[in-house]
Amino acid sequence: MSKSESQGSAVLDRPQIAPRLLFIGGRWVEAQSGKRREVIDPSTGRVITTVAEGGLADLEAAVAAARKAFDQGDWARMSGRERARILLRVAEVMRRRTDELVQTESVDVGKPVTFSRVVDVQTVIEEYEYYAAQAQVREGSFREVPGGAKAYVCREPLGVIGAITPFNFPLILSNNKLAPALATGNTIVHKPASETPLSALLMAEIFAEAGIPEGVVNVVTGPGSLLGDAMARHPGIDKIAFTGSTEIGREVAKVAGEALKPATLELGGKSAHIIFEDADIERAVGSVIQGFIFNTGQFCMAGTRLLVARPLHDAVVQALVGALPQVPLGNPFDPATVVGPMVSAKQRATSEEYCRIAREDEKATIAVGGQRIDLDGGFYFQPTVVTGVSNASRLVQEEIFGPVLTVQAFDSEAEAVALANSTVYGLAAGLHTRDIGRVHRVASQLKAGIIWVNSWAILDPSVPFGGYKASGFGRENGPEVLSYYTQVKSTVIAP
Repeated sequence: MSKSESQGSAVLDRPQIAPRLLFIGGRWVEAQSGKRREVIDPSTGRVITTVAEGGLADLEAAVAAARKAFDQGDWARMSGRERARILLRVAEVMRRRTDELVQTESVDVGKPVTFSRVVDVQTVIEEYEYYAAQAQVREGSFREVPGGAKAYVCREPLGVIGAITPFNFPLILSNNKLAPALATGNTIVHKPASETPLSALLMAEIFAEAGIPEGVVNVVTGPGSLLGDAMARHPGIDKIAFTGSTEIGREVAKVAGEALKPATLELGGKSAHIIFEDADIERAVGSVIQGFIFNTGQFCMAGTRLLVARPLHDAVVQALVGALPQVPLGNPFDPATVVGPMVSAKQRATSEEYCRIAREDEKATIAVGGQRIDLDGGFYFQPTVVTGVSNASRLVQEEIFGPVLTVQAFDSEAEAVALANSTVYGLAAGLHTRDIGRVHRVASQLKAGIIWVNSWAILDPSVPFGGYKASGFGRENGPEVLSYYTQVKSTVIAP
């Protein structure tokens, strides 16, 4: 695997980012403790900037600001059309500041700039355009009640939303929550991941510029172990929207449940990618590569379990072994780069440990990859293919959150389905076949919230996704998500 080289486009300079503050009640403020936290560039291991490290006192201030904005402000009382105009301005400001957003996301996460531009930033722009349209359609109904009474049923905003978001897609996965929450009239306290807080703080600037009122969106950076637990317990927060690991999600659900607070949880995954014997092999192998190296495997919907019809197994593995070393890996600010660094030394160490388990404990075969890459001090790791694993293998059953793919053979359609459903997770799945009857049969049996056919990771703001089993509950995106940010109210009028 070699460092990528520019193919006609100049390598971009890394942005210079000034120290950042908390955003509370429409104002930029230092943490009350005065503490700050370093933010690290994953591609160099060097400090990018520092951000204020919020604590419980800062969270209290943010909740108070959000509570006041909801209870006394205009946002929840605006018509959907008025909110839509402001959400469209958010999209407009994002388009104007696209370069800034791209550079911020790439330096924070280590994501190649090409993907930050065409995937992350563009997706979020479209998200605000989509939910601006949804904001103007408040669903309700009229009911006739015996005895001559009349009733109408409507949806109202929940109140203050506590959004807790992860490091891997900070821009997309935070605004998956913020856009529909804002469209339905809620106010927000957002705690981004400690490793990648910069785009959340930049979005706070964009919200203010677009005209979202003071206190409607508040951003508190700080440790999740402290702030996440406090948010789930806080009586001033009406709902928790969480994306992160299944382990932490269980704790969030437990605490929110004790507080009788609704929560949506988008959690881990270990998604199966199935190649049947009648598949277009070239197309399937391309999808497999995309499905597990995108964002360096730090993707809850990554297709990291490859299931291949036995007659195709060796040819598919050979194709992967030949193709992966050719995928450009290196500086995320080179437009030619496809694979950037992992977000932290800790994340890279996790991938290294699973490769050690494969080699030493499970006697599996690492067909390609399996090693760190020393490049510019960054946290680089080779895309890795592991064969000869049993279905009980830790590499098959546990989420690695890195560019590590296991390959298993199957002998029948029923066995493929059984293997695909054999983990505790159920976030995504995919299959490659030319048989439309098989598509319908298999898709209906897969226990996953989103299924791709002859592709991987086609996502759109209009299409909901979320998990079965230990991958969580609730849905993001689509009109379906609006029900998770609203309450149903019935009004019955006597004759």
